[in-house]
Amino acid sequence: MTAHRDVVIIGGGHNGLTAAAYLAQAGLDVQVLERLDVLGGAAISAEAFAGVDARLSRYSYLVSLLPQRIIDDLGLQIELAPRRYSSYTPVPGESGGLLVDNHDPLATAESFAALGADDDAMAWARFYEGTQHLARALFPTVTDPLLTRSEARSAVVAAAESAGIDGEELWNSLIEQPVGRAIADTFANDLVRGVVYTDAIIGTFAPNDDSTLLANRCFLYHVIGGGTGDWNVPVGGMGSVSGELERAARLAGATLTTGAEVLALTPDRTVRWRDDAGVEHETSAEYVLVNCSPHELARLMAAGDESAASTSDGLAVPPAEGAQVKVNLLLKRLPRLRDASIDPAAAFGGTFHINETFSQLQRAYDEAVAGQVPSVIPAEIYCHSLTDPSILGPDLRASGAQTLTVFALHVPDRLLTEANNDAMRETLQRAVLDSLNSVLAEPIESLLLTDGNGNPCVETKTTRDLEHVLRLPGGSIFHGDLAWPWVEDGEPLDTPARRWGVDTGMPGVLLCGSGARRGGAVSGIAGHNAAMAVLESR
Repeated sequence: MTAHRDVVIIGGGHNGLTAAAYLAQAGLDVQVLERLDVLGGAAISAEAFAGVDARLSRYSYLVSLLPQRIIDDLGLQIELAPRRYSSYTPVPGESGGLLVDNHDPLATAESFAALGADDDAMAWARFYEGTQHLARALFPTVTDPLLTRSEARSAVVAAAESAGIDGEELWNSLIEQPVGRAIADTFANDLVRGVVYTDAIIGTFAPNDDSTLLANRCFLYHVIGGGTGDWNVPVGGMGSVSGELERAARLAGATLTTGAEVLALTPDRTVRWRDDAGVEHETSAEYVLVNCSPHELARLMAAGDESAASTSDGLAVPPAEGAQVKVNLLLKRLPRLRDASIDPAAAFGGTFHINETFSQLQRAYDEAVAGQVPSVIPAEIYCHSLTDPSILGPDLRASGAQTLTVFALHVPDRLLTEANNDAMRETLQRAVLDSLNSVLAEPIESLLLTDGNGNPCVETKTTRDLEHVLRLPGGSIFHGDLAWPWVEDGEPLDTPARRWGVDTGMPGVLLCGSGARRGGAVSGIAGHNAAMAVLESR
């Protein structure tokens, strides 16, 4: 017997929960089907280490792109704590480094001067003044119907010129030409260039001069969040964000079903799924929202009707590929730095960049393209517990323990296979820890706490691990290549799904996850926009 709903949402990640809350609030009968036994997808908190009272943001760490509109509309009770320090970057092989203090411009200028990069300090201020205009012009549009490229350009130019900045030059340098080229033209110091460029390659595999402009798209999303580009710490961990979205969806009346493995989707929008007892069900719906990748959608459509699978846009995109390794650590205390004049609490209070000079980033990319694990892995670290110690139990807090989460770059999925994943996990973990140790005054291994089984508190996730656990194709945290947050001039906007950037090419089937046009990161934007497309269609 086939049940019927107004809306079925495949995938209970944060975007699926966002869509469910909006649509249930509007009076629709909504069911979310989540394969795992917990909701939240990649935006969860978990006790990663057995017997240790610490709930880590296991996969996604920081929040920038969650619009206040969604928080207000859904009544979310979440706190996003700012970080005083933007970043600290040790000079590889030396004892100095660059500390960017959001609250002390003089100290930041002195840190630039200590590197011999006085001119870059002024260039830094001008460059990020420009990205602020991008943010103010574009971020308010991400929860509206899509702009065209010409409309987006006009908005950016107007915002910049209202402050006396050449808007056309700003648009051309950050949108039309490779952003790495603009960075190389703006800054002289290799380390400063690298710090700026990392925002273009978090989750994206691209060279420093990227003619595809994929790095530009990644950079854009990293600098526009909240209209400021600030990346904040979710108090209580990332699970607090998904938990609030789950609460909003339940209060609105949505049915949230965990342990529900979706097996197939037919062209008439019938979803076949299996519950955790092994019983198969069929649910038909007026709308099916897909909070999984376009590749997963294509697989489900093929399972439902092979002849219909070719209508899915998911088959038209190239295979997705992630390029990162994630390492979670729990330490007795923060490590000492080579530069004894820098307080570790300041260095780890923002983003701690490891071996991410501009030349090191290009070298790592070249080595990975050649099929090798980079000889020195670039990475960056976030210390959640410094800003928000609530994720640690009372005894851990009192002991001075700290969490570190490492996002290592330029390790593309092509380096791994199903057969070598376990061995590569060990190899990559060792390489990441070696990279970290190269900028510390003491080995990180000496600071690791042990779990209830006596094992060191270190957890590594490869791209294959992310694909297995979260169904991220190729371990891609964006479900594929990011798209501009606008459409090209002349691109059809004749349906609600197209206007909101959630079209799949199949009537009544909409993307509501990171594969949507304005998907990616913990933002709820894709879920909001899919819900708006449904409501506009009714």
